[in-house]
Amino acid sequence: MQKPSSLEAAIWRKSSLSGDGNCVEVAAGNGAVVGVRDSKDVAGPVLAFSPVAWTGFVSGLKAGQLDQQ
Repeated sequence: MQKPSSLEAAIWRKSSLSGDGNCVEVAAGNGAVVGVRDSKDVAGPVLAFSPVAWTGFVSGLKAGQLDQQ
């Protein structure tokens, strides 16, 4: 899987709540794609999402829709 070209110069960030090294990093590339990668393997594969899909995912997390029952 190649990194989308719109993420080549992206600034990656991880949650301020990260602490034990098992984190993901997120970057917005030119408004067309949101990238997600493993913070321990920054040269590794990147998952790419549309901004709409990413916003829906984050909204679902905040609403508790993905909590285990």
